[in-house]
Amino acid sequence: MDFTEEAFVLSARSHGDTGVIVDLLTQTHGRRAAYVAGGASRKMKPFLQPGARVVVDYRARTAEQLGAARLEPVGEGPSALFDEPLALAGLAAAAAVVQGALPEREPHPGVFLAFEALVSALAVPQVWPAIFVRFEAGLLEDLGFGMDLSHCAATGTLDDLIYVSPRTGRAVSREAGAPYADKLLTLPPFMLGAQAGLGAGDIRAGFALTGHFLEQFVFHPQDRPLPPARDRLVEKLSALG
Repeated sequence: MDFTEEAFVLSARSHGDTGVIVDLLTQTHGRRAAYVAGGASRKMKPFLQPGARVVVDYRARTAEQLGAARLEPVGEGPSALFDEPLALAGLAAAAAVVQGALPEREPHPGVFLAFEALVSALAVPQVWPAIFVRFEAGLLEDLGFGMDLSHCAATGTLDDLIYVSPRTGRAVSREAGAPYADKLLTLPPFMLGAQAGLGAGDIRAGFALTGHFLEQFVFHPQDRPLPPARDRLVEKLSALG
């Protein structure tokens, strides 16, 4: 199991006196853990932060064995966001969600490309929180738990979709959902199309929507909560209104 390709760092933890175990998101080989010799050095630490982009040279004797990796940084990485603490929180949250959601060694090239797009969007504070929510929706779909927002589950209508069933993930129209409004999740307009604008409360509703299904279908079956980094991001966004 040898390969060389670009990857994103999801996390890194100390191992021994000088090494680290790094968790990586690769495009064609999925999420991979690897030992990086000397990873605890000052030289290495800057590009072992969550969201850093690297070229990984990965080696393992068998597919099941913990591999060893050499890493080379690509671009500025998270240091480009040092003046944007909210964007850094978003990057850490996205990395934590991906690490917790993806099975190891299972290829998910679409998630890699979506993560890449989200990282690029973090430079635009007006839009990246909405893109983050859509990223989580795409992650759910890639894992087989996608929401069906194409039409009303009760009537089949394509119009005035403002709710989502918390049980099935299917959209519900205003009229059909009115009697059950207190039991349904809010569907913000930006989830239905890129042309929709952002209104008050839309980002909060979006995070509640994807968070519900991530918890229900991905993290609860693992007997784990949603990542604390995601909770901190939602708290920061809420504090900013």
